[in-house]
Amino acid sequence: MRWRMRWLVLCWALFMAVNTWAAGADVPIRIGLTPVFLDDQTAFVNAWRAYLQNHLKRPVVFVQRASYREITDLMRSGKLDFAWLCGYSYVRNKQSMNLLAVPVYHGKPVYHSYLIVPVSDRRTRSIADLRDRIFAFSDPDSNSGYLVPAHDLYRLQEKPSTFFSKTFYTWSHRKVVEAVAAGLAQGGAVDGYIWDMLALQHPELTAQTRVVSVSAEFGFPPFVAGKTVAPADTAAMRKTLLAMPRDEEGAKLLRNLHLDGFVAGDEHMFDSIAWMMRAIAEK
Repeated sequence: MRWRMRWLVLCWALFMAVNTWAAGADVPIRIGLTPVFLDDQTAFVNAWRAYLQNHLKRPVVFVQRASYREITDLMRSGKLDFAWLCGYSYVRNKQSMNLLAVPVYHGKPVYHSYLIVPVSDRRTRSIADLRDRIFAFSDPDSNSGYLVPAHDLYRLQEKPSTFFSKTFYTWSHRKVVEAVAAGLAQGGAVDGYIWDMLALQHPELTAQTRVVSVSAEFGFPPFVAGKTVAPADTAAMRKTLLAMPRDEEGAKLLRNLHLDGFVAGDEHMFDSIAWMMRAIAEK
């Protein structure tokens, strides 16, 4: 009788384990994106979703929101498992997320911020020449689209609110370029990677702007994982991202983004962003 009871208990445990695994396999992995990165990339997002589902053996849902703040709020509340964020958003919210992987662009996991003006403006040489002008930012939680120019003004002992005659947020790097090209703003700050991609795909747009200056290097906007995500899920996602260049389909997706791949990265890649954040907060 005792042997039979042990056997029944073992069978029940195996049954529960199999059902728990099966239920987990049906739970979608939720990944946050903002239009800052993937404007007009519906076909790519669908292809990437299919790729991730195939490799992770789980349903994948991309959750797109208009701002970094909305994505970070969802990460903090546990409603997202992963997200592709800006380094500034990551630094500001490190207590609720872990660094997962960093994209590699032109052989390095770094990018720059570009200061741009209308192509008709041949006189501006730096942000100091844009006093009393209208300036376009991409997102208040963007490194390249807000923090870098704000810190440039900090070094001049100025603030955006008093230095410019007017500022506004476009919530997309592409829209910053569009605003400057159309003359709605006399200057703007954009992610250099995004400007480069637009120059390849929509040269008629970037041709209406001029890059005035290129910032120092910063850690490329990272992929992050929520603190409560199961370690196995985090490991599986990191493994899938890092392996993309070695997979024919993955390499094709990377070429679509003009990226070389992903690396694990480390937190020190974002030290300069943290330093700028602290500097402007102290003013």
